Amino acid sequence: MFPQSPVWLPPLLIFLFSFIVALTAAPLSVRLGHYWKLMDRPGGRRMHKEAIPRSGGIALFLAFACGSGMALMLWPPTNPEDMRRLLAVLVGSGIAFLFGLWDDQRELSAWPQFIAQAAVALVATAGTVFIERFTNPWTGQLVIIPDLVPHLGWGIVIAITVFWVMGMINTVNWLDGLDGLAAGVGCIAAVLFAIHSFRLGQAEIALLPTALAGACLGFLPFNFHPARVFMGTSGAMMLGYTLATLSILAPARIATALLVLGVPILDVAWIIVQRWRRGVSATQPGRDHLHHRLLEIGLTQRQIVALYYLLCMIFGVMAVVGPSPRFKLIALGVLSVGVLSVLAWLSRKT
Repeated sequence: MFPQSPVWLPPLLIFLFSFIVALTAAPLSVRLGHYWKLMDRPGGRRMHKEAIPRSGGIALFLAFACGSGMALMLWPPTNPEDMRRLLAVLVGSGIAFLFGLWDDQRELSAWPQFIAQAAVALVATAGTVFIERFTNPWTGQLVIIPDLVPHLGWGIVIAITVFWVMGMINTVNWLDGLDGLAAGVGCIAAVLFAIHSFRLGQAEIALLPTALAGACLGFLPFNFHPARVFMGTSGAMMLGYTLATLSILAPARIATALLVLGVPILDVAWIIVQRWRRGVSATQPGRDHLHHRLLEIGLTQRQIVALYYLLCMIFGVMAVVGPSPRFKLIALGVLSVGVLSVLAWLSRKT
């Protein structure tokens, strides 16, 4: 905890600092995007009608890094292992950001991106940020993977962690198709992660998701429709990696991440299966995402973004206040059936 200050003061200061840095750095990222010619042209899955800089990841990462750095310097965790994990989150997010910025300049193919995603996932595991244990939702018992499968346990742990990190990065990247969608959903998820950590007594760990929430909220005025800047691959990779690793740092936050990000995760899974059935590569850009289909039936960008925000908040709150792992599993099942039913209906209609 924070023995020399009220418990609410450090997260408030970190949030405001990250928010102000993002708000200040966003106009600079716009100018850098024009200067470096990091521009998104109309077409493909993008819905805008003129070239817009895709350099917003600069502001997003700078704000998160500054807020996290302030937290680690002023209120460092007392447990050295926690410091190692938080540094792995921060260092990995920086690597993800730098590779994403390179991709924004070069527009690389899918495979270099996958390799980079796997590499930053291994950075997380090197910092002991990995999915080693989970709670059985039916029995309530803690399952430790290396004890469950002694000879293959750590290999399974690393494989699951890499899959989770890569999946979250691609979910955020695909979610970033409408103005303000990915940044707003990321902000909601970060707030819920912070609340969850505080409820578990992990006040120092909660400061990093608090910094991420401030960064996303400060970036939103420039990214909300009509957007003046996009977060680009640099922002999407950094945001996806950070959400993935922060969701691992406390027990039961994987369930929170699955519920708060359940809609985009299910959308990604649906698209992969449907493109595979059509014999189309899952990596190619397209307008078959849920938010694109909602546009086609007449909803506006702001209405769709507000709907995503609402669903993420409702199910995220259910994850945080849910009385048991079984309740969260049932909530996830309800969300899955509802989203997949809507996707099936929209696929026939559009």
